[in-house]
Amino acid sequence: MEPIGAYRDFLPMATARCYLAIWIILTSWYPAVAATITAQDVNAASISSSHIEAPSPKPTNPDAAIVKLQILLDRTGASPGAIDGFGGDNLNKAIAGFNALQGLPAGNKPDTAVLGRLEEQGPVVQSYSITADDGKDLVPKIPKDYALQAKMDHLGYTSIAEKLAERFHMSIALLKALNPTASFTPGETISVAATGAAKSGVVKRIEVHRQSGQVFAFAEDGSLLAVYPATIGSEETPSPSGKHKVKGVARLPTYIYNPTINFQQGHNKKILKLPSGPNNPVGTVWIDLTEPTYGIHGTPDPELIGKVDSHGCVRLTNWDVEELAGMVKPGVVVEFID
Repeated sequence: MEPIGAYRDFLPMATARCYLAIWIILTSWYPAVAATITAQDVNAASISSSHIEAPSPKPTNPDAAIVKLQILLDRTGASPGAIDGFGGDNLNKAIAGFNALQGLPAGNKPDTAVLGRLEEQGPVVQSYSITADDGKDLVPKIPKDYALQAKMDHLGYTSIAEKLAERFHMSIALLKALNPTASFTPGETISVAATGAAKSGVVKRIEVHRQSGQVFAFAEDGSLLAVYPATIGSEETPSPSGKHKVKGVARLPTYIYNPTINFQQGHNKKILKLPSGPNNPVGTVWIDLTEPTYGIHGTPDPELIGKVDSHGCVRLTNWDVEELAGMVKPGVVVEFID
């Protein structure tokens, strides 16, 4: 079949191979509304008090120290995924990624060597004034049925809160916990994570580690530029093996659903073309690989990265794949490692 987003035509679309195999919202792990936490709590927190191991059952209140640790790790290029104030696998991955970035011994615990290198450089939570533009291009809701999505003009954000949570790399629950009285309307000033500028550089090689669920981006000199948590295939639809290359990058891709090739969603038996937008099944970016129908892409559900399976592709948060896309070009080697 036609490769997706092929550079010769640069079609900004992806096929139905890549999306959630399991529609499970882990409500016990991601409370819909977190308890109140203030910017002062987070800025004043000591990360030495962070509780990294995710207790069972998971607490309902975000930990200010963990929020601070997640933001500091995010600034370094060791992405924790959605900043939510809770410990767990993605935070452990970020700490291990930070160790790799710093050339420290392997590990995922915030020991003295790790904490001593996390420079604060200003508040980790800052004020942000909501603009009129933040309220543009919203949609009332995103139906789960692809046939209904295909009838829409744009798979945009459903609220200003959702838009700003992604912009500042946060879960919606944490954004609301930091701003319990906010209406999220233009003109309002709220508290958000101060994640800093996106990483820059030129990526020469990408490693996709299946077992750890991480993507590593390396520079030409072999140095590590960034590490991202990822959802990588499943037992039923595994990701590719071996080495491949980046064929091209499509921003705001459309999505082609083809049940005869990949999977069937509900009662949809016809090919459907879903419009672009951050809530498109492959998010805001498709990094096309030379292996047909496979790519590295975003997601409409950033809080589920690393929590559910995919249909063979590599899924990152929208902000992480946007950062990675800004550092790659055709020809970059992508190696899948067990």
